[in-house]
Amino acid sequence: MNFSPKDQNEFDKIISIGREFLKSNWEVLENYTSDQRKGVEMPPFEKPFPQDAFLINLPDFNIGEFKTKSLFEAIANRKSHRKYKNEPLKLVELSFLLWATQGIRYVTPKATFRTVPSAGARHPFETYVYVENVEGLEEAIYRYLPLEHSLILHRKDRYLREEIIHATLEQEFVGQAAAVFIWTAIPYRTEWRYGPASHKAILLDAGHVCQNLYLACEAIEAGTCAIAAYSQKLMDRFLGVNGQDEMVVYLAPVGKVAKS
Repeated sequence: MNFSPKDQNEFDKIISIGREFLKSNWEVLENYTSDQRKGVEMPPFEKPFPQDAFLINLPDFNIGEFKTKSLFEAIANRKSHRKYKNEPLKLVELSFLLWATQGIRYVTPKATFRTVPSAGARHPFETYVYVENVEGLEEAIYRYLPLEHSLILHRKDRYLREEIIHATLEQEFVGQAAAVFIWTAIPYRTEWRYGPASHKAILLDAGHVCQNLYLACEAIEAGTCAIAAYSQKLMDRFLGVNGQDEMVVYLAPVGKVAKS
């Protein structure tokens, strides 16, 4: 592809900015007073929901029932899967995957300690799930409530499958999954403590979350594929988030795969 000199200069600037983003900038905190230090109220651990909302309580699970592989085997066999069987996920399997990626082990007044690490235990993510083929759930977008280990209906529409394929740049396999995990970031949860040093840490945290999804999928003979190629505008619109205070940062379809 050929670019004019002006265009090439713009691309070079973007690359330079991106490389700076990859570097640590924690020294900036030496001269920064965070909202936490100012005494500003801590942001909530999860987005609020209406008091009268109907919650879908996720079933309990026995870890033993999913232990089809050792941790060594799960790591050794981990791969990205883009072909899925036309087989539903069980609700208990979805429950397990949500717990594995954002489940809460215990809560203190100032932090939640979860199944994945996060800078300062700030856990800036919300998990949305586009459900297409999960037993007991209708096709819709749901939001995971980690404190309650429940789902709440977020959005229903007859064209959700077409929308998510289009928003992921026409990657058809996304629409063939039983469920698609979509993680948004609410940056202020981390910025409240770390301010301008937050943003690289947030994306590092996203990697921890998705890797847990890969390994948990191995335990239930399912597969996933991390996706960072998507239209920001269309994915934010898909979830109805404003792209400023909350935005999509990562997604991963999940489905059953044939045993090798």
